[in-house]
Amino acid sequence: MFPAIIETERLRLEPRTPEYVDTFEVYEHCNRDAPHIDEITEYLPWEPHSTPNETAEFLERGAAARDEREGIDYVIRPREGEQGAGEIAGFGGLTFDWDTDSAELGTWLRKPFWGRGYSGERALALAELAFEQLDLAVVTVTHEAGNEQSARAIEKYIDRMGGRREGTLRNFHAGDPPVDAVRYSVTQAEYRDADPDQEGTFLDSDGESWP
Repeated sequence: MFPAIIETERLRLEPRTPEYVDTFEVYEHCNRDAPHIDEITEYLPWEPHSTPNETAEFLERGAAARDEREGIDYVIRPREGEQGAGEIAGFGGLTFDWDTDSAELGTWLRKPFWGRGYSGERALALAELAFEQLDLAVVTVTHEAGNEQSARAIEKYIDRMGGRREGTLRNFHAGDPPVDAVRYSVTQAEYRDADPDQEGTFLDSDGESWP
């Protein structure tokens, strides 16, 4: 139901599954001793991995969510010509709520890839998939209150898509204590009126055009 590969001008997105990404390659960047891991995970809802087995389970959950149509997550790699081409830059995807005809964007990037506009490029490609291919009505995204870096990135690409900041959701993210989150949304009509002028290329597992 979903494309295997998404390519943008600078990025290649591949499924977060054991078939597409090596467990130890991911573990290198997600373990407790990985460079900048505390900064990367400060506002994320997961803890660094203690063992490669945790990473393997992480990839298997990605495959299961895709199979069950609950969500799609991709490993983000810069394309040839970009600094760090072929490396894992991070992950990004969509979580679906089919009952409300909506999807939520999510992403995280390794620190060496911050500030390059990759978050927005990935978001625009996934929004195109959500609206133009899957015909969803709404795409949303949230960030933890206080995460100013995410706020700047999200506001930039949400504005480009014609969306809006809805407000702050109190005690939205579970934790000890729970934390507040800021939510943004864009409708299909707003997206098409804005015409954000970025095209993703969607490919199947054989590298052929999808769908």
